[in-house]
Order: sequence, then C-alpha cells, then structure tokens
Amino acid sequence: MNQGETDQYPRLTHFNSEGRARMVDVSDKPDTKRSATASCVVQMKQETMELIKQGKMAKGDVLAVAQVAGIMAAKRTPEWIPMCHPIAISGVDIRFVDDGARELTILATVTTTGPTGVEMEALTAVLASALTVYDMCKAVDKEMTVSFAKLLVKTGGKSGDYTRSM
Repeated sequence: MNQGETDQYPRLTHFNSEGRARMVDVSDKPDTKRSATASCVVQMKQETMELIKQGKMAKGDVLAVAQVAGIMAAKRTPEWIPMCHPIAISGVDIRFVDDGARELTILATVTTTGPTGVEMEALTAVLASALTVYDMCKAVDKEMTVSFAKLLVKTGGKSGDYTRSM
C-alpha cells in the first residue's frame, strides 16, 4: 500500500495507517504553476446594495475593506484549515459583481507555483470577503445571507485542470 493508504481508506491520503487525520507529505511533489478561482454570493436588501455602491455605509468603503480581508484570509488559510500547507502565494485577486439589485457575487483567484494547490485559499478568500461585507453592513441589514460558496476553476497539479460544470 502507498503511504496513507489503509484497507479502510485506500484512496484518501489525509489518513495515516491508523485511520487518523494527517497532513499529506508533499515534499516529493514537483513545483507546478497552480491557480484556483472560487465564488460566493451575498444577498441583501436593494437599499443595502445602493449604500455600498454609493460609498455611504457608515463603516467606510465596504468593497475595499472586503477585498483586503479576502487577500489577508487567503494568506492565512493554513491557520484556519488544519490540514492546509503553508504555501507561498504568488497572487490574490478579489473581484465583485453585483446584479444591480440584491446580489453581490465575490470572486477570488489565487495563484502559486508549488507542490500543492490553492483551492482552499480561494474559498477562504471569498468567504472572508463575504463575512466582511456582512460585518460592515449588518447595522442596516441583518437579513443578509452568505451562500453558494464553490470552486469554479482549478489549474495545475497531478489531478489536472478542473472547471465547474454549471
């Protein structure tokens, strides 16, 4: 059996021979260019969206702060997700798209060159950005929801490229 394989867990590499969680050893994996893009949606009242777009939220520029929060979260993902490797992130890009009414879609693309991917960093980035939007707007709209967090695209690595089918 390969390292991490057991009779009970033949293909799950995050388990040791006792069936307990472990951080996968990536030291023998080659460095490759990798990227991941994730998204999530913040739903809110139309009035809240207008306040954000007009820069009139009392706590300041919501999207600028959410963008920085997403970048910071991507860089600190291993502190939040126990089995994530600390990696050298090459870049993080946070984008916002509103539907003109009640939905703000947050997109994060994270890149690296290394032995492991950045899917978790991209997902962490969009969720931290979304939670920051909520935090900055909750005084005017406590009914906001954060939903639909998902990986959209991943490139590089042993498993190859992935694009979510819609």
